[in-house]
Amino acid sequence: MPMDLEIAVIDDDDSFRVALVESLSSLGYQADGYSSAEDYIGRVGGKLFSCVVTDIHMPGMSGLDLMQRLFAEGSTTPVVLITARSDTNLEAKAAAAGAVCLLRKPFEINDLIGCIEGAVSD
Repeated sequence: MPMDLEIAVIDDDDSFRVALVESLSSLGYQADGYSSAEDYIGRVGGKLFSCVVTDIHMPGMSGLDLMQRLFAEGSTTPVVLITARSDTNLEAKAAAAGAVCLLRKPFEINDLIGCIEGAVSD
């Protein structure tokens, strides 16, 4: 049973982002999609999300850069990083930056739900 959560999904891959937003919505979560970190920053305004799910590698501002910016601005919103790449040290970079999880595409929706619900229940 989903918690009353609002989730921001940020990914430059349109089809992946739409599918992820639809999957989360079908499971009872409130989910909004953004095509880039800049799109998220420009459109969010004062809206608070329960969790941010962002791709790491995007044109412009990366997911890691976005996460660091949010934390520098005082945000305590948990961030889940996702990526299709298999770079070494990515887990260490994500953990050092404060990400609650790093998931590699393709991942199971239940793995993402576990990361999100674990992060917001702490």
